[in-house]
Amino acid sequence: MLVHGAGTGTSREKLLGEAVAFARQGLTVLIYDKRSVGYSLFHRSYAQLADDALGAVAALRKEPGVDPGKVGIWGLSEGGWVAPLAASKSKDIAFVVVVGANALQPLRQQTWAVAAGLRKAGVSGSLVDHAEPKLYRVIADGDMFPEPYYDPEPVLAAVRQPVLAIWGVHDLLTPPRETPPLFRAALEKGGNRRYTFRFFEKADHAAHLTPDGGVTRLPELAPGYAELVGGWVAKATSGQAPVAEVSGPAPVQADDSVGTPPPAWWESAFAQTAVLVLFVVGFAGYPTVAVIRRIRRRGAARGTPGKGTAGKGTAGKGTPGTEITGTQMAGKGAVAARVVSVGGLAVAVGGFVYLFYLMSTGGKLAAPGPMLLGRPLVWLALQAVAVATVVATVPAARRWRRERATGERVRLGLLVAAGVAFVPWAFYWGLLLP
Repeated sequence: MLVHGAGTGTSREKLLGEAVAFARQGLTVLIYDKRSVGYSLFHRSYAQLADDALGAVAALRKEPGVDPGKVGIWGLSEGGWVAPLAASKSKDIAFVVVVGANALQPLRQQTWAVAAGLRKAGVSGSLVDHAEPKLYRVIADGDMFPEPYYDPEPVLAAVRQPVLAIWGVHDLLTPPRETPPLFRAALEKGGNRRYTFRFFEKADHAAHLTPDGGVTRLPELAPGYAELVGGWVAKATSGQAPVAEVSGPAPVQADDSVGTPPPAWWESAFAQTAVLVLFVVGFAGYPTVAVIRRIRRRGAARGTPGKGTAGKGTAGKGTPGTEITGTQMAGKGAVAARVVSVGGLAVAVGGFVYLFYLMSTGGKLAAPGPMLLGRPLVWLALQAVAVATVVATVPAARRWRRERATGERVRLGLLVAAGVAFVPWAFYWGLLLP
């Protein structure tokens, strides 16, 4: 019985290639459409998915010609969390096969996968080292990442059935070097040594052939993969499962995954949202107030009859249509204030839009855009504007100190406060780091 990997709207056709290949090895294969209710980008339950899998196992065991004592479960990627969980809950499952499975927490795995995809695209520096992992932690803290800290190791330790675990050497979605030792340690902790680990060369996350190190997935399965499954299942269901067998070429993994603990209060989703609100009020409020003042002046000018609105020589005497000298923005302070306003807002909004775009492209499909010196041009532009915003905050603060008009002082004060808060925020997200 086949369990899908991650993704909404996943139908049985997606695993038809595997099903046909396994059937040619003499196996009876069942695929079911993945649930759509209760499963989304932001919400899912591995326990619920495991119950779905157990329902499918029960259906397969009732099929004519199927020996109910020899029904096993196969899981790909996310299914590598679901299949062992189902097996740990039921003695009706005779064996477990996982492909591209993970022994890490989902948040740590996904953070590594996107970083691996970015590095595969040639990205280095603060974008991949700071911004990407921190964004995932904030998303998880905001309850927008499903089961981020699910721990698969205790589940693996509870699996008593024979296990066949398969990884492609060029897996860019599961750390292929880190995961197998954790998998083995968890199984052996529970006293299960009936496991077989196999690594396939020129294969990707799903054990399909890849011509470019895991970026492109071909429809063909890795040579020998289907035959391995067929032969191993025959042994496992006859009580002859291999003991602690590991074979195949060493996986390729350029960088280790990093821990993703819950954020501190000042890193939390609430704190980050509060800072963004400050930025919107401070940065966007500055030009908004100017626009409102201009509209009011024009309205006042149109509504005042007779003298004082069109008289000779009135333009320089504080009449409607001009600002009083005490509130007039001029010189370097005015230019700096505009830079802080536009630059700060552009970086705060544009930075998150770009990071979410990178996330949406997925791990091995990361598309950072044109590059220069190992940095995407978009990220370099955001960094340059961030530096300009920080520099311009200094003369804007000086302008605020000299300002005497109460209304303008408040307006500048909010802008400067946002600019000051922008400095540690930009450091935190790597915008001021190489």
